[in-house]
Amino acid sequence: MVMDADERAEMYDEEEFKLTDIRGVGEATARKLREAGYVDILSIAVSSPEELSESAGIPLSTAEKIVQEARKLVRLDAFKKAKDVLKERQEAARLTTGCKALDELLGGGVQTKAITEFFGPFGTGKTQISHQLAVTVQLPKGKGGLEGSAIYIDTEGTFRPERLVAMAEYVGLDPTEALENVYTVRVYTTSHQMLMVHRAEEIARDYNVKLLIIDSLTSLFRAEYVGRGTLAERQQKLGRHIHDLLRFAEKFNAAVVVTNQVHSRPDSFIPGIDTTSPIGGHVVGHAMTYRIGLRKGKQHTRIARIYDAPDLPEREAVFTIDERGVVDVV
Repeated sequence: MVMDADERAEMYDEEEFKLTDIRGVGEATARKLREAGYVDILSIAVSSPEELSESAGIPLSTAEKIVQEARKLVRLDAFKKAKDVLKERQEAARLTTGCKALDELLGGGVQTKAITEFFGPFGTGKTQISHQLAVTVQLPKGKGGLEGSAIYIDTEGTFRPERLVAMAEYVGLDPTEALENVYTVRVYTTSHQMLMVHRAEEIARDYNVKLLIIDSLTSLFRAEYVGRGTLAERQQKLGRHIHDLLRFAEKFNAAVVVTNQVHSRPDSFIPGIDTTSPIGGHVVGHAMTYRIGLRKGKQHTRIARIYDAPDLPEREAVFTIDERGVVDVV
């Protein structure tokens, strides 16, 4: 018996879908799709036929049919009632940063089902905050944690497990157990970086991952795609990568935290005014849920400022970094 897409959608939930459930996709085509990074039906449904054809090496006409059938399966054309969306939003939680000033700035901490970006110049605390969140996510919910584990994708070679040990001791966690709950990988290319986000989904299913960190989001893209002639290709690839991160956040009710570098804008130079901006342009800017800019303050302090947030006003918080981690200024 051949079922149409609507009938199959009623029989399976999203977790049970396989690529071969898409009408017209056999094992050979499914293998090509997986090798191209399309590991589930949703990733196909939100792609364009042109993108799918080029990435998987299949005819455009075939890609058009596959995308159409995938969209039927996951019901991308179905509207939701606002009350249902509200119920889904109420499932989102807040993860403490371990610093009261930063938590207050963020409305209670880093939110799940969202991407939070920390950007700023070298030495402003981006990597320190990332390390600390990898520890605090393991705390009990009563202490602001999510009782989960963390995945740390390191693009610049700055991950330091010994830093986690010091931070874990300060918040009262056993350092050995804290290290057991952080899964890290050093990546060297943009394709490697994107692949590991897909691998992260496999780990998340088995190890209650509640935090995914990429430190930093754009450094490899910036290194690989040099010059204006490669800008369009870079931005398209970066956009697909960010989509994967958003999907991860929503699928696992997890917090996604990315760090980002900044660059100067010489065309808008104004003496005494910071004219730097985060890397990635509009593709990154429009996709981030929360954008937090970091800069150095007086007497070894750091200043965090909300630049963009759907539910928080623009404001600032002051914190410091010492051997304990990211802490409040006394």
